[in-house]
Amino acid sequence: MQRFEYIIVGAGSAGCVLAGKLAASGRRVLLLEAGGSDRHPWIRMPLGYARTFFDPRFNWCFEGESDAGTNGRRAYWPCGKVIGGSSSINALCYVRAHPRDFADWQAAGNTQWSWNEAQRYYRRFEKRIDANGNASLPAGLAISDVSAQYHPLSSVFQQAAVELGQPVTADFNADDNPCLGIGPYHVTTEDGQRCSSADAFLRPFMGHANLSIERNAEVRLLLMSGRRVTGVEYVRKGRFERVSATREVILSAGALGSPHLLLRSVIGPGESLQANNVPVVLDSPQVGRNLQDHLAISYYFRSRVPTLNDELGNWRGLTLAVLRYLMVRRGPLALSVNQYGGFVQTDVGLPGPELQLYLNPIAYSTGGDGDQLRLSPESAFILSYSPTRPKSRGFIELDPRDWFAPPRIHPGYLSDESDLNAVVAGGRFLRRFAQTEAVREVTLQAESPALDDMSDADMIADFRARAGTVYHPIGTCAMNPDPTKGVVDQRLRVHGVGGLRVADAPVFPNLTTGNTNATTIMLAHKAADQVLAGT
Repeated sequence: MQRFEYIIVGAGSAGCVLAGKLAASGRRVLLLEAGGSDRHPWIRMPLGYARTFFDPRFNWCFEGESDAGTNGRRAYWPCGKVIGGSSSINALCYVRAHPRDFADWQAAGNTQWSWNEAQRYYRRFEKRIDANGNASLPAGLAISDVSAQYHPLSSVFQQAAVELGQPVTADFNADDNPCLGIGPYHVTTEDGQRCSSADAFLRPFMGHANLSIERNAEVRLLLMSGRRVTGVEYVRKGRFERVSATREVILSAGALGSPHLLLRSVIGPGESLQANNVPVVLDSPQVGRNLQDHLAISYYFRSRVPTLNDELGNWRGLTLAVLRYLMVRRGPLALSVNQYGGFVQTDVGLPGPELQLYLNPIAYSTGGDGDQLRLSPESAFILSYSPTRPKSRGFIELDPRDWFAPPRIHPGYLSDESDLNAVVAGGRFLRRFAQTEAVREVTLQAESPALDDMSDADMIADFRARAGTVYHPIGTCAMNPDPTKGVVDQRLRVHGVGGLRVADAPVFPNLTTGNTNATTIMLAHKAADQVLAGT
């Protein structure tokens, strides 16, 4: 049996950071990834995520269970299954968390995770690239201001924000006022190509003698000696392999994969496991619980002016866009569809923004044929909102028929009635936004269902009928000093088990205000320092 100091499960946003930093320190590291190489044009090209969205070569393509909060619908949950994980297939928006997010983490007993501490770590790895192409740091995760390339509708959305008295910002990641205002999204690209966690933190150390990477290696079980994890069992090309860790196994397999592996290794809620006649190794009641996610809904508007649908919705326009991208790495294929948006606080009595906006100069849908996003054939744009801090909680569990089948995902959407207040606030705000003079001037027609015609009850009913995930699952191995309330301590060590940590989005105690990728990477950097310090 091969021996390593550290085994990291999952080469995603967090796992790439951990593997790179531990290898750089001279530790002998094995990184196991269930997916394959990220060297594919659809991954390198920023807008290529429209093609990886349903592609099982790069994506676990999970599906949730029927959920009462969304009228019994089953949600599609894409999740990266490739080097770089979801940072290789996401929509590229880079957004730090809000200070109140960490205040909540601290209030739960995680005193080492303050906003000031988070800021310190964000700054360590952020390679800021301004609109002129000037970089702030020589290395790190590329975060580009490409707003000069954004569609002209962005200026319309900005005018609408001003009409409503909303603050306008050039950077959602400003130290003094993060996640507030309406403005352009900064994206994880450099020179017109995606910059994933693998690009920034893992690739510089590939080839080092002390770093081994196994692709297409799906971890099935944790190996244990008493209450200590000693290694893992994985399958690759039909062969079962066992490897040992002399120091630690670190799970960075995402909010679905990490708790699923714990449950398969009989670490989880004792009552649930015993119901399947399984001898429980460790009764950890919160494994797989506390699942949280952002739900969003989009409203569609026919446009009087050309949108990206006119550029990408026909063969001529698409060909020109491809040629432009290949020649100069610019144009719509070098960008995200999420170009403009923001964070809105409709009630000054709230501790922070309760809505995130996506104001997209393109109209598309994600349902139907199951192989790609589908563009509207007409000039159109989308106005979308997502409540930022839902209180509803779901859970994941083993499939009792086959523990190695995908986890059963119970989202629990809108199960807390208080979340409906944010739904109504969002609908009301978006209606006001659509009624501004700036937006009305470019609107030919609001497509049905239209907010103009909706009561508060109608907004809730529409949200239940159409809202979908924006793919920010967290919380299923939550950080809390009390093992009855969480799965890991604030050093991310699994309660009651030696030699095991979870370092990834599942340890978030509560959902961050905005997109989760930035904070996942930040957490991994701090986790690596904790590991190296021996704490």
